[in-house]
Amino acid sequence: MSAIIHTPNVTDKLTILSQGSQYDLACACSTGKDDRRYRSGDGKWVYPVTLPGSGERRYLFKTLISNVCVNDCGYCPFRVGRDTRRCTVEPEELVRIFLEYYRAGRVMGLFVSSGIAGTADRSMERINAIASILRRRERFRGYLHLKVLPGASDAAIEEAMGLASTVSINLETAGEGNFARLCTDKRYEQDVIRPLRFISDMRLGREGYRGVKQTTQFVVGASNETDRDLVNYTYGLYKKLGLDRVYFSAYQRGLGSRTLPGECSRYTDDQLLTREHRLYQVDWLLRKYGFSADEIPVDDVGNLSLEADPKAVWAERHPDFFPVDINCADRLELLRVPGLGEITVGRILERRARGGKVRSWEDVGVKGGLRTKAAPYVKL
Repeated sequence: MSAIIHTPNVTDKLTILSQGSQYDLACACSTGKDDRRYRSGDGKWVYPVTLPGSGERRYLFKTLISNVCVNDCGYCPFRVGRDTRRCTVEPEELVRIFLEYYRAGRVMGLFVSSGIAGTADRSMERINAIASILRRRERFRGYLHLKVLPGASDAAIEEAMGLASTVSINLETAGEGNFARLCTDKRYEQDVIRPLRFISDMRLGREGYRGVKQTTQFVVGASNETDRDLVNYTYGLYKKLGLDRVYFSAYQRGLGSRTLPGECSRYTDDQLLTREHRLYQVDWLLRKYGFSADEIPVDDVGNLSLEADPKAVWAERHPDFFPVDINCADRLELLRVPGLGEITVGRILERRARGGKVRSWEDVGVKGGLRTKAAPYVKL
């Protein structure tokens, strides 16, 4: 039987619920301290977020509103039947605590998710109630990310989109077969794919919803998907459905207290974090650098190298593309050079636009390791 907290106050509840955010490792594998989540002194988890579109880095107050759930997702610490403390925070309680953080300048927005307590629409009512109070009563105009729960109705989704800055529904893995290994209670096409497409259609086809951002997330390594599977799905989500961001979260073994039949046991825990990092590098190539999915280099099994970043591997496999003439190549050609990113390429193009030539690396501020990395691939 689960441990039940009797008459908890709102601080107790949010301490329990915000701790649930520690299980979401998306964007947590960076080496930079500013790129990581941190736990505040009162036990809340505050997450860095790069806003879709603008690229601006801010901090979010991120929490569940309930860790009660009827689903049996094998990777989740809050799946039904687990012996864990359960509680639910009321919309008014969460709004009050969040506004204290917001008005003190500690966060710039709110990310609200939930387990499914009863039905998806009942839990969506709570999520949407929080957003409605903030937008309509408190006149909050900041960033608000609402999680769309699997199985939510079109009406619940439409209400969320009318209130949110960003909405998301998590795909979890690539393909129905892999999904069935993770979740026995959720229907892939009906509960996940249909809402995902509905959100996309609303954003792209309805005037009042075009400013709403859409994201999703994969749990990396919980099923037997290959990196090629994830890359192909990610590329399709950008090109066909117009998503703003795809996130990746390394699977943490044992949280759901059962072994998953499709678990990628060939990876250690550290390798799963590296794999997550490589997928973020690929995501950048697809979104920013003009790569297509079939250009991303994988091994014979379909997985990315853990030892080298994917752009460097691509360069090694395409010697015919190099050297790139730094004074003639276009933007996308320059972005394929290892060590050259958007900032450096922007400096190169700006210098050329003013009529100057790049005669040395110092002209565009390339130093140290990046210079060593780029030099074999560039003609000065």
